[in-house]
Order: sequence, then C-alpha cells, then structure tokens
Amino acid sequence: MREVIIASTGLANIASVTAALRRLGAAPIVSTSPSAVRAADAVLLPGVGALGPAMRQLTAPDASGDTLAAALRERVDQGRRTLAICLGLQLLCRSSAEAPGVSALGCFAADVLRLDSAPSLPHFGWNAVAPAPDARRIPPGHAYFAHSYGLLSAPPDCEVAWTEHGARFVSAVRRGDVLACQFHPELSGAYGAALISDWLGAARVSVPC
Repeated sequence: MREVIIASTGLANIASVTAALRRLGAAPIVSTSPSAVRAADAVLLPGVGALGPAMRQLTAPDASGDTLAAALRERVDQGRRTLAICLGLQLLCRSSAEAPGVSALGCFAADVLRLDSAPSLPHFGWNAVAPAPDARRIPPGHAYFAHSYGLLSAPPDCEVAWTEHGARFVSAVRRGDVLACQFHPELSGAYGAALISDWLGAARVSVPC
C-alpha cells in the first residue's frame, strides 16, 4: 500500500481526494509538516479555494522556520511523485490574476489568467482533455472541471493537454513524476481513477475516452 501525504492548504477537497486514494488502495495522510512532504514517496496538493489564502498557509513557517512551500518547490523541481489538482496546478505557477501581487510557488514558468473568453464562469462540468502530440504520459479522456482561472500557454519543458471552453487552456501538465491537473481527477470517474492509479505507479489500466 503506497502512502500519500496530502499537503494541507487549509481549504481543499480533502474528503474527495482521500476517498479516491483509498479506493485505489493507497493510504492518504493529511499533513502540514514540511519534513513529511520532503520525505514522502508521493505527495498530493489538493484543489478548491483561492490562491492567496492557500499561499499564506503554504508559506507559514513551522517551529524550525521551514515551510510547506519550500518543501513542495524542492520535490517538484526534482521531478518527484507529486499530484496537484485544480488550485494545486495554479499554485505551482508563478502568479495568478486571482491574487495580484501574490507570488505562487514558481515551479512552472507560467502565469494563471482569468478565463474571460469562457461562455460562463465558473466553468463547471465535463470537457474533453486532449493531449498535445508529444504528451505521451497524459491520455485523452473526459474530466470534470470547476474553475474560473487557468493557463492559456504551456509551461516550458512539460508535456501538456488542452481543453476548450470558449478559449483553449491547459488542462494537465506532466514533468517527470509530477502531474498537475486543472480538472478534478478524483471526480472524473474511470478516466480520473486511471490517471491517479498511473501516477501512483500502479499497474496500468485501460482509460475510456
């Protein structure tokens, strides 16, 4: 059973991601410990909430002066097994229009923008996930989204998938064993379960489109 540390941002979809991990045979542990995030074999950065409050939680020092932000940057920069969901993907970028003046984690050289061309915001519902031709580790499928902000350009040195909702935006990013999804794989049925299972390093399963 693979242990997965869920890095707590103080306002996230903990119940749904915990349930999804348990269904796949993993052992989720919610933690605010930077040392636990550094030592973990697998870490999940969950979504839901706003970037500003989440960054305040991630940059709050513990008793030793260490932070979750520093631990997350370290493991993502090293390409270690990390899954970021929805707001989690946006936290890995440099900044977001949702929180002007707030620096995010900066793991991806990209900035998050409001999806002003979308026919409706927030964007709730199912949409197609279409990997770029060179994205060998992101399968196509349909996933559930709940967001108003996203990436309109691909971060460099990453595999990406795209989704259309008024305009094209990045719906998934993969670099090494780091997978970041703008959608919610834990709410995306068999497609999402297969993505999480593959990220966990479990046996590959067929992914329905």
